[in-house]
Amino acid sequence: MPPVTIWVYRIVRWSLGVVFTYAGLTKILHPERFATLIEAYGLLPDVLLMPVAVLLSLLEIFAGAGLILDIKGSLSLVSGMLILFIAVLAYGIGMGLDIDCGCFGPGDPEAEAFRGLREAILRDVVMLTMALLLFTLRRTKEIRPIGLTELVVGKNK
Repeated sequence: MPPVTIWVYRIVRWSLGVVFTYAGLTKILHPERFATLIEAYGLLPDVLLMPVAVLLSLLEIFAGAGLILDIKGSLSLVSGMLILFIAVLAYGIGMGLDIDCGCFGPGDPEAEAFRGLREAILRDVVMLTMALLLFTLRRTKEIRPIGLTELVVGKNK
């Protein structure tokens, strides 16, 4: 495989991984504030707000770190979350909500600068396109992510 291809794969993968890890870390530091952002969408009962806030933050951290390390399943998890985020943002736009997207937790500088769901959905579509590029490179260039077991116990030869 040409060196340029592997570097494109790495840079795109690392970029997505860093964004997801950062987003999850900013939210897990203040899960109660993130739960309040989730509540603004009106999609979940109050009893689920805090568990979803914590779980979603942890999933973002693990998926992002997994993508940085190129662990099997992490790209699928990131893609699934992006599809979920796009659907929730589209719902918010459809409902006419004027709220912080909650993408990078409370105190998100992007939310203060734009305060719009349309910018957030566009960013998520770009990231989903990046994920699709990674899937395509894996398939066409036969790039294989490492299994979690292989990472922990080492690769058997």
